[in-house]
Amino acid sequence: MAKKTVTDINVQGKRVLMRCDFNVPLDEDCNITSDDRIVKALPTIKNILERGASLILMSHLGRPEGQRNEKMSLAPVAGRLSELLGNKIVFTDDCIGDETRAKAQALKSGECMLLENLRFHKEETIKDKAAKEDAQLREAKDNFAKQLADLADIYVDDAFGTAHRDNASMYTVPSVMEGKQRVIGFLIEKELKFLGRTVSNPEKPFVAILGGAKVSDKIGVIENLLDKVDCILIGGAMAYTFFKAQGQAVGKSLCEDDFLDKATELLEQAKDLGCEIVLPVDTMVVREFKAGTEKKVVHGDIEADWQGLDIGPATQKLFAEKLVGAQTIIWNGPMGVFELPPFDEGTKAVALAVAEATRKGARSVIGGGDSASAIQKLGLEDKVSHISTGGGASLEFLEGKKFKCLEILDEK
Repeated sequence: MAKKTVTDINVQGKRVLMRCDFNVPLDEDCNITSDDRIVKALPTIKNILERGASLILMSHLGRPEGQRNEKMSLAPVAGRLSELLGNKIVFTDDCIGDETRAKAQALKSGECMLLENLRFHKEETIKDKAAKEDAQLREAKDNFAKQLADLADIYVDDAFGTAHRDNASMYTVPSVMEGKQRVIGFLIEKELKFLGRTVSNPEKPFVAILGGAKVSDKIGVIENLLDKVDCILIGGAMAYTFFKAQGQAVGKSLCEDDFLDKATELLEQAKDLGCEIVLPVDTMVVREFKAGTEKKVVHGDIEADWQGLDIGPATQKLFAEKLVGAQTIIWNGPMGVFELPPFDEGTKAVALAVAEATRKGARSVIGGGDSASAIQKLGLEDKVSHISTGGGASLEFLEGKKFKCLEILDEK
């Protein structure tokens, strides 16, 4: 997917509308607890401003359900952005309307403004399917998108975290701006480069590590990777569905009974394609899911009143051994309930093994979400090749799905 970037166009004297992902975590007092998403947007923002454009930034934050909610205002983001850029950011009370349009038109070259939370308007999240079936919804979404589109001459998408969604700002706005320049920013360019090359042209051996709670969330990924990878390491609660499909007792562990046949089918497909699926050989189990609870490591069947919360030490060692010599690694999903120690040990062990394999020459891509959180928590961000900024988006990319909001943007 070779798309034009901001460097391929002339922005001098133009007004640029840029979709960012400023969905940052806030504490109860609305203080930003991690500015990582703001920092990662800076290269594109600085490039546009330094080349003489006026810049209008837009984003969502949280799930305000189409209602104004001051606890989800982007005002703290405007403040932090001003600090990082060393320039005052114009902040608007709304993302559309006469006052917003007047402020956008008054911007001078090199000036930047941030619109208030897009999701304060329900039109931002109206799904295209619903809009096609309901003329009133379609008109509302189109009108909202047109007001945003009319603010600028150029559209820039740098919000990979929402690239898999058909939100108005992601798809309808660039659709309305057909005939104007519509390009991607450096963040999305980097995501497409790393994820695209990793899936389409990986160096072998290629190992995928998949975790998380549900097999159902990862079926598409597994199916798309079976004929590309040499080995898939499966941890997290999704492993228990595979265990049960093979006749192993899983006790009270999380298990998707509706997907037992699918799990069996995936194991058979892997065998036919010469892809090794590696399941845990031991499990950390507990009687109750709480801090300080009784725990033990079991090999094989899990007793009826126990549940698995993490991969065991033998599996940690096995997974690390499978990564030795790997040239390409994809990791999506934790190995256990990593937010509750000591059931973060499996995820920690895998993170360290991925970092070590990267040090020895592997290309490693962390697929956002909890895997990215684990890497960052351990301070290993600089020890892996790439951490995706979009958990859900990276998952859909690994499934081989197309992002229509990117497909409509200008080709190189």
